[in-house]
Amino acid sequence: MELCIYVEQFKEAIEQYQISEEQLKFTGSPMEGNRLANEDPDREAILAFKDGKLVTYFNLHKNEGVKPYSTNPNAILLRTFSTDFRYQGKGYAKQALKLLPSFVKQHFNGIDEIVLAVNLQNQNAQNLYKKCGYVDEGERRMGKKGELIIMSYYL
Repeated sequence: MELCIYVEQFKEAIEQYQISEEQLKFTGSPMEGNRLANEDPDREAILAFKDGKLVTYFNLHKNEGVKPYSTNPNAILLRTFSTDFRYQGKGYAKQALKLLPSFVKQHFNGIDEIVLAVNLQNQNAQNLYKKCGYVDEGERRMGKKGELIIMSYYL
């Protein structure tokens, strides 16, 4: 698996990405995430490719984007995380999360924490994040789609 920062040549892969209504209860679509990343210099669209196929998508958001979830000025927010519906259950999300710390160190100077907000109702995602080393320190926020658990991975 390879993590890549979005470039224009990946546009078609994002347009072909399939996300279910069930997934959209908890996350944004890659099309929307990509649009927001194009409008905000502090937000990057990240794509995870396996055997040439886009299998997982997310955004990394620094500065203002992370402020609602962390007071750490050196934190980056993981958001809009999803796996293409056709590729779920194959371990791709876990692989992407395992690659993420070294990817962040390589591409984002000075970042020492990855923060995410996961919906309280999304038990599968919570379990995945915990397995990948994210820690729930009891921080909660209300989001557009319900109560959120704030989790951190310290680099």
